[in-house]
Amino acid sequence: MEWYHRSLHVRRLVGMAAVSIGLSLAGWWVFNLLTPQQDNPFKPLDLTLKPGLVTGFKLDSLKHDKPACFALLDQTGIGYTRLDRPSDTPECGIVDGLTLDQSLTPYSDTLTMSCRLAATLYVWERHVVIPAAEELLGQGVKRVETMGSYSCRRVNGASTGRWSEHAHGEAIDIAGFTLEDGSRVMVEDDFTANDRRGEFLRRVRDEACGLFSTTLSPDYNALHHNHLHLDMGFFAICS
Repeated sequence: MEWYHRSLHVRRLVGMAAVSIGLSLAGWWVFNLLTPQQDNPFKPLDLTLKPGLVTGFKLDSLKHDKPACFALLDQTGIGYTRLDRPSDTPECGIVDGLTLDQSLTPYSDTLTMSCRLAATLYVWERHVVIPAAEELLGQGVKRVETMGSYSCRRVNGASTGRWSEHAHGEAIDIAGFTLEDGSRVMVEDDFTANDRRGEFLRRVRDEACGLFSTTLSPDYNALHHNHLHLDMGFFAICS
């Protein structure tokens, strides 16, 4: 009889476990079926979809899957040249990087960067910068004015201290934008302005925070008075 009760108890536990697993699998199936792709961590990243809850996480994860990253760039039509830029300094250099030849919007300089930074810039351009310019400024963006991306240096160009994300091609500095009519909206001149130009710059800063790991603006410190710093590094800062 004691053996029978033990056997019954084991069967009940196994049955409860099976029910729990079944409910979990059913819940996962419903979640996977109903959750939009950009909000579902189990579905692949699509750079053409409007950013969702886990888009930033998926972009960051491209660091560990370079083939998938370049495949995504190929799907968008971005023009790039693959390269590795080793350095005599172990703290610098890019592995599986690229030179950005053509994006949705031309850049003022030739830029060298990591693949995941290029992918994140594409999402930012397509879903943040271009729509915001059309809504707030009534026209598109002709060129992105940049202060560079890859640069073998420490944070803020200091002689000591932590190495910058620029040293790995994981950061870019944006000075402003040239619009279709030739006028310019610049961080140094317009970021704090109480008009649509200032609102545009603050919006593209705010929405960059959900895509890039770190987004720094004139609100952060005086060293960023003339540009937005966007990077894919370890630290999560939005200011």
